[in-house]
Amino acid sequence: MKIVDKYIIKKYLGTFSFMLILLSIVVLVIDVQQKIPRIENAKALDPKMDLMYFLIHFYPFWILNLVVTFLSILVFISVIYFTSRMANNTEIVAIISSGASFHRFARPYLVTSVFIALISLTVNHMVLPWANIKKNALEAYTYNSTNKEKILGTAPASAQLSKTEYIFVNSWNKKERRGSGFVFQRFDKKRRLLYELKASEVYWDQAKKQFVLNNYTEKTINKDDSEKLANNYELRKSFGHAPEELFPNELLGQNKTTPELIKFIEREKEKGNGNLNSYLNELYQRTSMPVSIVILTFLALSLASQKKRGGLGVNLALGISLAFVFVFSFEALKVVSENKSMTPMLAMWFPNIVFFPIALILYLKRANQ
Repeated sequence: MKIVDKYIIKKYLGTFSFMLILLSIVVLVIDVQQKIPRIENAKALDPKMDLMYFLIHFYPFWILNLVVTFLSILVFISVIYFTSRMANNTEIVAIISSGASFHRFARPYLVTSVFIALISLTVNHMVLPWANIKKNALEAYTYNSTNKEKILGTAPASAQLSKTEYIFVNSWNKKERRGSGFVFQRFDKKRRLLYELKASEVYWDQAKKQFVLNNYTEKTINKDDSEKLANNYELRKSFGHAPEELFPNELLGQNKTTPELIKFIEREKEKGNGNLNSYLNELYQRTSMPVSIVILTFLALSLASQKKRGGLGVNLALGISLAFVFVFSFEALKVVSENKSMTPMLAMWFPNIVFFPIALILYLKRANQ
């Protein structure tokens, strides 16, 4: 069986690698053709940001993110494809007839899927966040004007520093790290205002890691409700975090390694921030997606290891349909979780919870035939 094991592993990895390369090339060509006008607009803002610049500094990291997102589906379709061909060529019948059990035949599937899952797990938790930093630095320039404005443009911003401290900025530009209409407020436990700091303009000094407030006014409220006022032209103040941490966008969670993301979530919880489901989705998905590789491998093996009328075409059609359901369920459950209709852990593990018993039942049914 060692020769058969090597044969199946070679088939598995060979088909998977071919699908991976093919998908990357096709998607890259389609996406570049679609986004060339937007890349040309970016070049108008910065001459160095031409197509070649994006091909070197953006698309390799974008492709990695795409591959990780659809890795379990690539594995699923790859296993269905090469296993169906083996079944149609009666190779599986010959292996089982030689005295090997179906469980023994499935062993190289388990070994290879666990190997790919472990690589995916490592990439998800440690490598992908680094790639996302590179990708997200340029991705906004590939969006349409409306979505690009959400990432790079000017909008109101707010932050909760603790359960009693808040920051509000009437107009904040994320790209330039500059805004106007700044307000910082501190309350006591009874929600009574103790201190208020207002400034007409604010910007982030990257060199000194401080916010610079221009034309500011301070108001301190004493215990007897009397007020002490002070004002001046410039005040430098640190609020403990950079603007990206104080006013995070939806991409921040992608940029952090798992230890950094856990630390960020815990810090936000201590501050009283209850709007963390998008970050928790990112955290739990990094583990649930690799686990799905093993589940979908055995689901594909169970579906494709028996010769059927219609052959490879029927199996591929069924596989692509199930793949669509799997991907759609993940994306739909993210929205459900962000709307707080389901806990993030349950939402990100729910597809695996559903597909695992299905794969197990089909596998045991096939093994007992």
